[in-house]
Amino acid sequence: MSISEIQTRRVFEESAPLVLSSSETLAPIDVAYQSMGTISPKKDNVILLCHALTGDSQFAGTRDDGSPGWWNNLVGPGKAIDTDRYFVICPAVLGTCHGSTGPASLNPKTGSAYARDFPMITIEDMVRCQQELLRQLGITKLYAVIGGSMGGMQALSWAALFPDMVQRCIPIASTAQVSPLAIAFDAVARQAILSVDSPGCEGLSTARMLGHITYLSDVLMDHRFGRSLQDREDYSYTFDSDFQVESYLNYKGRQFAERFDEATYLYLTRAVSYFDMEKEYGSLQAAFEKSTARFLVISIRSDWLYTPEQSKQLVHSLMKLNKNVSYIDIDSHYGHDSFLIDNRALEESLYVFLESRSHVT
Repeated sequence: MSISEIQTRRVFEESAPLVLSSSETLAPIDVAYQSMGTISPKKDNVILLCHALTGDSQFAGTRDDGSPGWWNNLVGPGKAIDTDRYFVICPAVLGTCHGSTGPASLNPKTGSAYARDFPMITIEDMVRCQQELLRQLGITKLYAVIGGSMGGMQALSWAALFPDMVQRCIPIASTAQVSPLAIAFDAVARQAILSVDSPGCEGLSTARMLGHITYLSDVLMDHRFGRSLQDREDYSYTFDSDFQVESYLNYKGRQFAERFDEATYLYLTRAVSYFDMEKEYGSLQAAFEKSTARFLVISIRSDWLYTPEQSKQLVHSLMKLNKNVSYIDIDSHYGHDSFLIDNRALEESLYVFLESRSHVT
């Protein structure tokens, strides 16, 4: 078993650019990725991890700042996604500011960052970049593709775009069609950035505060904060942060703005808002008609961003096609972000689904 440092590979050259969903072209395109485990001689033990909106390719190991990879608790030797058995790879999506080509990357035509001159992208564009990366690495089959939130959208797109490649598809806390509520939250977040006269941290910090609220649950916020005041015994009768929850959101917003690129946030939230497999294929049945994958759809009971009802709609569509589909609704009070937190039910669900009828030796 081995864990790689973050690597970068050019997947599209200017001589053969990627044709985006918008019909625009983009090149060159680099993709950053991390891998862990040993690929089998037949290359039939590959698991692709797809990260969430502000995630990156570092799913395991320790970052330069000492923080762990985003799925350290689930991926590794003897863990739910067992890297003694599987070769796990996670690319940073097209459009991110974490190593792959995106708005923060250098535009070769101008010599400066693309910023808001970057072309609009979609979830499908991200998946096409991932597929080209795997093709260049000689990988033609995926034992499983797994992702949470925006990563789950990528997983579903994989099953629809490349049905012959995917053997197992596991979308977690995700949806096949982003709801008006989620679109609205992202629209307000983008407006918080766009309304600021010049680029900076203020708009992005506010956008992240709004987004962070959607990742939590009412029960969690009540339990963690209630109506407790922050460093005071009574109201200040000003617009300062009187409540602990206000102070917490301010901190999260500032912290995020220091490590993320505001143009990237604009483009990635727009890509999420565009995600609608019914529009893309005509219906969910048409989207997955050719897929031979086994599906495990996982929802979070307290998730009000991508609700269990949306997951159930996806499951029903797959059942109508007589697809092999399992569904689990995990009881967690952590809300949408539950898939990133230690959770025994999620761990057991992934382990059982991956190991059942396994052909990996």
